Order: sequence, then C-alpha cells, then structure tokens
Amino acid sequence: MTKLTESQSWQALSQLSQQVAHMRSLFANDPQRFETYSFKAAGLMLDYSKNRIDAETLKALLALAEEAGLQQKKAAMFNGEIINTTEGRAVLHTALRAAADADVKVDGVNVVPEVQQTLNKMEQFVASVRDGEWKGYTGKTITDVVSIGIGGSFLGPKIASEALRPYWTEALKCHFVANVDGTAICEKLKKLDHETTLFIMSSKSFGTQETLTNTLTAKDWFLAAGASQADVAKHFVAVTSNVAKATEFGIDAGNIFPMWDWVGGRYSLWSAIGLPIAVLIGMDNFRAMLSGAREMDEHFLEAPLATNMPVIMGMLSVLYGNFHDAQSHVVLTYDHYLRGLPAYFQQLDMESNGKHVTLCGEQVDHSTGPVIWGGEGTNGQHAYHQLLHQGTALIPADFIMPLQSHNPVGEHHAQLASNCFGQTQALMQGRTFEESLAELSSSSLSQQERELIAKHKVMTGNKPSNTILMDKLTPETLGALIALYEHRTFVQGAIWDINSFDQWGVELGKTLGNDVLARLGADTDATELDASSNALINMFRKGNI
Repeated sequence: MTKLTESQSWQALSQLSQQVAHMRSLFANDPQRFETYSFKAAGLMLDYSKNRIDAETLKALLALAEEAGLQQKKAAMFNGEIINTTEGRAVLHTALRAAADADVKVDGVNVVPEVQQTLNKMEQFVASVRDGEWKGYTGKTITDVVSIGIGGSFLGPKIASEALRPYWTEALKCHFVANVDGTAICEKLKKLDHETTLFIMSSKSFGTQETLTNTLTAKDWFLAAGASQADVAKHFVAVTSNVAKATEFGIDAGNIFPMWDWVGGRYSLWSAIGLPIAVLIGMDNFRAMLSGAREMDEHFLEAPLATNMPVIMGMLSVLYGNFHDAQSHVVLTYDHYLRGLPAYFQQLDMESNGKHVTLCGEQVDHSTGPVIWGGEGTNGQHAYHQLLHQGTALIPADFIMPLQSHNPVGEHHAQLASNCFGQTQALMQGRTFEESLAELSSSSLSQQERELIAKHKVMTGNKPSNTILMDKLTPETLGALIALYEHRTFVQGAIWDINSFDQWGVELGKTLGNDVLARLGADTDATELDASSNALINMFRKGNI
C-alpha cells in the first residue's frame, strides 16, 4: 500500500462511504440539507447537497485533504515553486490573471510585468483589427480571423469564444482549425477571401506537426491567390516562443506574442493564446474574464476547506472514484452557449490526471483521473440519461446553468430550468417498486403485468450530482467557472500525489507517428515494425499510389 491508502483518513473513508444513508432519507430527515451543503463564490452557486455524504463523511474528506498536504501544495503553486517536477517548471496560469501590482516570482523574477506587457500588446492588436485599422496587403480591412492550433491552443479559445457569443463583434468572424485532416482546413478556406483573412498561429515551438502543417497550407493558399511572401506579414501573426522560425516564415517580429514554460497548453487561454477570444469579444471583456478567474483564484487560495468550491468538488470526485468505483464523470450544460464546455473540461482533467505513478515514481494503488464526458443536458435526456438513471455504473454528474438567458423567448428558459432541476431530483430520489406499481394502478393491465412493468420502471436513485448556477453567463462568470474546474483538477492531483502538469502520455504516439510518416513515404514496403503496423502502412501506400 502507498502512503496515501495507508492514511488514517483514507481508511476512515473506506468504511464511512459504505454507511451513508440513501439520499432520499438524508433529505427527508434534514429540511436544512440544502442550506448546509451549498454556498456561493466568485459569482457561482454550488449545490452539492445531492451527494452521498453526511457530516461525518465530509469531515473525513477534508481530513484527507489536510493529510495529503493540500494547503501546502496549493500555496506552492501560487508562489511559483517548481511543482511540475518531471519538467522542472513552475505552474503559474494564475499569474496570467493576477492583479497588475501582484508579485509572482519565477526563478526570483516577478513575471507579472511581462504578463501585463503582453496584455497591453494584445489590446493594441485587438483594437487595430476590430476598428478596421489593420489592413490586408490590398488595403482591405479584416473580416475573418482563422485560429490555427491544437490541444489547449485550440480547444480553450474555441470553447470560450462559443460561450461568449452574445459579446461578439458583428464585424468579424472567427474560425478554428486543429485537425490535421486536410478536409478541416480546406472547408474553412473555401469560404474565405485571402485579402480579408488574418491567421493566428499558436505553437510554442512553431513546429507542432498538426499546427505547422495547417499553417503552411494556409500560406500556400494565400500565395496561390496572388499574394507575395512580403505580404505574409499582413495576414499572419503568431503566439510562439520561437521568434526565429516565425520571422523566417514571414511573420513580423512585432506581431509575435510570447508563450511561457510555466504555463501548460490546457491552462493557456488566459494568455496570448486567447487572442481569438479577445478579437471577438473585445479586450475589456477579455480582461473581465481574467477578473472572474482571479476572483476564483482568491477564493481557492483563501477560503476554508469546508467552504472552498474547488476543494469540495475535487474531494467529491476523489470520494466517488476511490471509494465508489466511479470510472467516469458527466458534465451537463443547460445553456446552448456552453455546449462545448464538457470537451474542454475533458482535456483539462484527463490530460492532467490520467497518471499511474506518484510524484516519486511509485505505482499508484488507487484510481486516478476518471473519464470526463457530457454535452447539452436537454439533448442528453433523450439519449444517455437512460444510462445515468438505470445503468449499473455509478456516474457522478455536474449540472451547469445560468438563471437568466441571453435569449429570453416565451417559456424556453423555464422549461430548460425545469429539465435541469428535475433531472437532479430524479437522480437523487429515484422511484421505488411500490411507486412504480401505484402509477400503473389505473391501467388495464393484469396484476401480473403491472408488477412486471413496475420492475422495469424502478430507478434506484442515490445517484450523485452537483448543480452550479450563475445569474447570467458573462465573461466574469465564465472565467470563474473555468478557473473552478482548473483548481478542482489540481485538488484531485494533490490528493493522489501525482503530477497534474506534465503529459508524457501524449508523447509516445506523436514520436511513433513521425516514424510512421517517414515510412509512408518510403519506396519499399514496411517490414521493420509489428505485423499490424506494417500491413496498415502498406495498405495506405497502395491506396495512395
């Protein structure tokens, strides 16, 4: 056993988690349960009363957090200590939204002034594009912006932009390309005018295979339409650490925005990686998003564990993954603008906590990151909610909804809310055999038939869920919501004693993929790999002769 699973609080939770009463009973016996297990922070309200916890279980969860050194690990991250130990890096996405007068040091140097300089540079760029001052090589204003990246350089900006659609300028359209499948970029380019299109390429190395390939294709398209190499500077900008490669490509040095080693890709939308967001919603709204995230940062850093939103959500995930064998977690958004959020949280959590060894290299003897999935709640109700209610797997759920809609039409939002709240209630209380049988009492079925159907209508309930509400989806509340899930991810990793900030599991497939790419273009049949890989390579080559 590892130190974690041998701990007193872990052992206590092993017993307590099996003793908590059914949630239906917990609510029946405690009319104040909602007040006890809900609170507000940074413009969000968390209701976690519909979870398999009581006072003793919650106490044990928080004791586990203390025993795992969560407070110390949290302080180490905010202080810029090297907590990404396998790569020797600090983890300071929080510095990207820190106050302008903050002092956050990396290797003894305060990084906040450089962050602020970059934000100011972004502001000048964004204003020039939005106001029409930025001209293409033929003198026309920009109408379309294409963001080319992958992973965190793609998903965060795309989903945050979608979420803030009500704040977009009508003068610009933004398009996102990540997939190296040529169809992805070709379909985008078909709709664009090269004279009025601006490309934002995001790659720390300026060599990420998928991103560079798509950017080169965009450049070829641009040049083939009649532009010259000298014109590239007016239609391409970059977010990268490799200034030399970017300038060699043709990008003006003044239009290159920095990336830092102490920010991981999936935590980077707060930086110049967020340029597409800022172009669409304006820099004031982008700064408001940073402000909302900063408010959640301050809450996470300062609030007691018992009323700390990321801590509570992170510890509940630990509870279900480690003591109830929950292998997945579903995120359900009851707002069309938030439809992409589950995919973003999927990358955030699974790339961070999909680990099998502790910080000191020991094999873990407990579950780590769950599978994160989900989508729009109302659509899911007619699909996978069946599994949530009557399937054999325990799948904790998060329900996210703004109280006010940006598009109040008739009873739409009331119906949306009724679905959201009704689903959490149904998951919690379920339906007994007796209740199912009573519902069929007036039917023309025989008693035997009613009893059979009643068995199929039973739902055990006691299925856990969190509900997160905000007054309205704004840049501030979106910033707070994303930061909440960032810190929730950190909490889990801190308990499991894993490194949530490297991603070595991504590297092997990429390395082997480069080797395969070379073989796909070779003159002779592949024979040096395993039989399956050789056969697949040869089939591809024959299909593309």
